[in-house]
Amino acid sequence: MAPLAVQDPSGSRPMPGSSTRPIPPLSALLAPLRKGGSAAIGFFPGAPLHLAGRRGAGLGPTLGRIGPLEVRLATSAREIRRAQRLRFEVFYGEMAARPSTAVRLTGRDFDGYDASCDHLLVIDHDAPAGRQVVGTYRLLRQEVAERAFGFYTADEYDIAPVMRAHAGLRFLELGRSCVLKDYRNKRTVELLWQGIWAYVLHHRIDVMLGCASLEGTDPDRLALPLSFLHHHASAPEGWRARAVSRRFVAMDRLPREAVDPKMALHALPPLIKGYLRLGASFGEGAVIDRQFNTTDVLVVLPVSAIHPRYKAHFGPDADRSAA
Repeated sequence: MAPLAVQDPSGSRPMPGSSTRPIPPLSALLAPLRKGGSAAIGFFPGAPLHLAGRRGAGLGPTLGRIGPLEVRLATSAREIRRAQRLRFEVFYGEMAARPSTAVRLTGRDFDGYDASCDHLLVIDHDAPAGRQVVGTYRLLRQEVAERAFGFYTADEYDIAPVMRAHAGLRFLELGRSCVLKDYRNKRTVELLWQGIWAYVLHHRIDVMLGCASLEGTDPDRLALPLSFLHHHASAPEGWRARAVSRRFVAMDRLPREAVDPKMALHALPPLIKGYLRLGASFGEGAVIDRQFNTTDVLVVLPVSAIHPRYKAHFGPDADRSAA
């Protein structure tokens, strides 16, 4: 996603006695940080956040726990800012993404979609104060997206035909997933998915989708994993959204017979391998995201495609206390 940009508003006035370019009022300078009337959570420590009714009655916020680790939905702007700080640490500190000025100044990864999303958190209650959020996922339901600015994914993939073809189904966008380096293990990932599954069941979600990333922006260096996804995990025709034409990058860098599946799986990020195990398939074409220093692919995961053993494993009655 492109960095936030300040645009000159209509009707802005120059400073008295000035013959230079008109200076926009403060409200206009803040406009890029606002979506749907909600102040950007990331920029102001006291920004309002209206969570009432977003999760829906009867859900959480706590969705699971293993020892000191808890998976829960954020219930305050403060918790969301902590998730944004974790995202900044991972995306900009570790993965060398390029921050906008506002993101760099705040030390938090944020955009206008944050105010419309639910934020899933993994919290380590044994960690020092201020460092307890160790994993996060951003969840955006279709009905919420339609009242705001649509799905983030639509900037990279033409998902409208897929959604029209399955107009009776409920879609959920997954995004901005990250886990602190020391917590990248099976236990943390399973807690995140326990939380996602509880959310899916509560909101009667039928389809999950979103962009997943491979590190780097040279598709030829990613030829093996991209070609594997194209030849062995392409979405069925009715689910195969295509990258928007201006950003489309072919994934079939290698012919099918040149792809070693075992080596390709080894080259894939753990998140994408996890999606594959669940039953996900992938859209047509990749997208280069130079701001985040990644090559993105579209994940499509109908709930009906998830194997029953995983549904049972992530369900509320699953026993992960000794995981």
